[in-house]
Amino acid sequence: MAQILFLDTTLRDGEQTPGVSLRTEGKVRIARALDGLGVDVIEAGSACTSEGEREAIKAIVSEKLDAEVASFARILKSDIDLALDCGVDSVFLVAPTSDLHIKWKLKSTREAVLGKVTEHVEYCKAHGVKVDLCCEDGSRSDTEYLLKVLAAATSAKADRFTVADTVGILTPPKTEELFQKITAKARIPVGVHCHDDFGMGTANTVMAVKAGARVVDVTVNGLGERAGNTPLEEVAVALRLTSGHKFKLRIEGLNRISNLVEKLTGIPVPPNKAIVGENAFTHEAGIHVDGILKNPSTYEPIKPEIVGARRRFVLGKHVGLKSVRMILEESGYRLTEEQAKSVFDEVKSMGDKGKRVTSVDLDTIAHAVMGVKREKPIKLIELVATAGNKIVPSATVKLQIDGDTVTSMGSGDGPVDASLNAIKVAVKGVPFELKEYHVDAVSGGTDAVVRILVTLKSGGKLYTAEGAGTDIVLASVDAMINGLNAIMSKR
Repeated sequence: MAQILFLDTTLRDGEQTPGVSLRTEGKVRIARALDGLGVDVIEAGSACTSEGEREAIKAIVSEKLDAEVASFARILKSDIDLALDCGVDSVFLVAPTSDLHIKWKLKSTREAVLGKVTEHVEYCKAHGVKVDLCCEDGSRSDTEYLLKVLAAATSAKADRFTVADTVGILTPPKTEELFQKITAKARIPVGVHCHDDFGMGTANTVMAVKAGARVVDVTVNGLGERAGNTPLEEVAVALRLTSGHKFKLRIEGLNRISNLVEKLTGIPVPPNKAIVGENAFTHEAGIHVDGILKNPSTYEPIKPEIVGARRRFVLGKHVGLKSVRMILEESGYRLTEEQAKSVFDEVKSMGDKGKRVTSVDLDTIAHAVMGVKREKPIKLIELVATAGNKIVPSATVKLQIDGDTVTSMGSGDGPVDASLNAIKVAVKGVPFELKEYHVDAVSGGTDAVVRILVTLKSGGKLYTAEGAGTDIVLASVDAMINGLNAIMSKR
């Protein structure tokens, strides 16, 4: 089988995710990570967007990466010139090909677009760059017309020909039919660019490869407009484990790059996200854990280590005794059978009451069963938080840390963010990352009790903790301190 090429458009299509705007340094960090992962083509941005975008593309080009660096351009010489000025290796040249787009967006005709394709592909080639001619809304285009566009692009010496499912309306059977017709006539590599509006981006991309496509357009974590683009991590693992196709992408780095992109874009990865979600390799149910301990393949179709992840067992009402014993042992506890059974019974009881059992809860239960009094390394003495429509939210916290009093300040997007940032300053000697912050209203009304759940990551381990009360700021601070106490107790 021919080797599959990965074209990553996290820095262009992915950045079009509502609310995402990356700085140059962030784009460069992601580009380096993509290059280290083994991505073949990095679409670094759209040079026609802004001066800042062009600076970012130039900065990526200056990195001298192994990957081919591309810029998006419309079938306009002004767009292409801006891309050329950035020093890119290739132009991702986009031409609308559906009658819907040609009529309403371009106010043009099929014949005119065909002429522009030839003209602008030749223009790119005359200036010494590769060209990937992408048919925008290709999935809603007349197939015979697509073949004419393919012939024109090939005659003009385009290097690749991509069909885009711009609004994600393809199904796997339709994808197979379309790409079989395209690849049967193609004399250059064919690419597939899918969106996930109907949740079939990965399935359609894999099916296109089966039908002969040799370039897959993807984004890290499936970022992109509306429901996003096809996720890089899903396609890579699906192709590696189910189809036998070869590619140079190093899938052991998928979890790491997912975390980086999540951090820099501020778009959280859903816990149940395939491959890179926090729950992708997490088990609670007793029957599942029992099977995993005997043979991981019983409930794990993918080995976590091959994507740079690790297996986790969590506590809840579905938990089994073996899970509880394992988690206790991993946490450093050495309990008798009777003590472990007592912890297990309490965990099940909490789960039956609808409560999520956190790391702090488990520590508290275990210490109680063992008759050990636990001292908290961190105690809150005082908290002052201010916010208003004309001031930057800020907070001051006074903590007692291992007997010493520490006062620190922080600012943020609101009083909660400011307070948590102040705590981070106070405990700067404790390495940790806030992975999840979740709010539940336990009761109604303006005096509602809220429950805050935080997940902290330290030393490769996750710690969960809760805080509750009618004051969301104080409840958030309590949750954070409870989590930090769990981390420091382990240290």
